[in-house]
Amino acid sequence: QVHLVESGGGLAQAGGSLRLSCAASNDVYAMGWFRQAPGEERELVVAIDYNGDNTYYAHSVKGRFTISRNNAVRTVYLQMNSLKPDDTAVYYCAASFRKSTIIKGEYDYWGQGTQVTVSS
Repeated sequence: QVHLVESGGGLAQAGGSLRLSCAASNDVYAMGWFRQAPGEERELVVAIDYNGDNTYYAHSVKGRFTISRNNAVRTVYLQMNSLKPDDTAVYYCAASFRKSTIIKGEYDYWGQGTQVTVSS
């Protein structure tokens, strides 16, 4: 069993920044951040493989968000810059035992989620 603990959500103004962190209780391979806005499906925002060599960014966040990880402390980070009201959602950290994946169904563990609210 892997436990994921997210932190760093909150309220930001449009154009501002937030940094999310997700700490895993055990070693995992691919990690990702998903988000879910009210009435919407949960969508993949960013993903990173174990070594950090390969990353994925949804078109809507490319150039604004950056995913990184520190395997020594089993933590993945999401730096969110130039935030927009459309970024408002609950953000979920997810982990997979696959080396790399962008398929939601291939993520094995999920965090509880952290709310990000961007005001205009």
